[in-house]
Amino acid sequence: MALQDVCKWQAPNTQGPSPHLPQPGAWAVPPGCDPQTFLQIHGPRLAHGTTTLAFLFRHGVIAAADTRSSCGNYVECPTSRKIIPVHQHLLGTTSGTSADCAVWYRVLRRELRLWALREGQLPSVAGAAKLLSTMMSCYRGLDLCVATALCGWDRSGPALFYVYSDGTRLQGNIFSVGSGSPYAYGVLDRGYRYDMTPQEAYALARCAVAHATHRDAYSGGSVDLFHVRESGWEYVSRNDACVLYSELQKLPEPDKEEEEASRDHPEPASRHRDSRMPAETEIL
Repeated sequence: MALQDVCKWQAPNTQGPSPHLPQPGAWAVPPGCDPQTFLQIHGPRLAHGTTTLAFLFRHGVIAAADTRSSCGNYVECPTSRKIIPVHQHLLGTTSGTSADCAVWYRVLRRELRLWALREGQLPSVAGAAKLLSTMMSCYRGLDLCVATALCGWDRSGPALFYVYSDGTRLQGNIFSVGSGSPYAYGVLDRGYRYDMTPQEAYALARCAVAHATHRDAYSGGSVDLFHVRESGWEYVSRNDACVLYSELQKLPEPDKEEEEASRDHPEPASRHRDSRMPAETEIL
């Protein structure tokens, strides 16, 4: 009698689902076809969009996003979570294909946990961004779509990185990703200051996402807001985007307030004299 019969051992089913990602060249495509070309011709082309943003300021990093997940002209989920925590001091915004973003954030959590077990401490935000970009760059050209802003606080302070699925990795102070990002950038460029208070930063992030959801058809639902501090990330609020936009419309614009103030308190007219003109002489 064989040993496997005694122990009731069975060979693992290699055809079943595996928790590990396939190698870049191991995708199931028809024989003789290049995976990249096959996906470009026969892959699904569904329009999708979102609005996510993150910016760095004196008191940490702010991350905000809408909650609408769309698939073509269909709203798949109006209350999805597009800001995913990685560990206590790191989270990221997600834009692109929802399944790809969820899978790669699970992979990133696993790799960072293994790193912490080996090294005794978690890597920096820059190290986590480099690790994610290196892993995803191996699948370049295989229709992978992940665009994320990693927001965290490490030993050097707050940090913000943008990572794309083709291996792009950028460090900056302001990032907005998604179909609504041009509208969000318009608000951020006008109101961003590094020395903002937390309440001013919250108001700016809500305003930027709310205006983007009003103009972009693929963004909507609610506005999620996170704040990464030295003590860890904090879930600040979730506000309905339509209600938030209506409240913002009722607020007076800063330019109009300045114009009204200047009309109420006009500057005294000052008399200027050209230095080339001779001085006036007194007639006695």
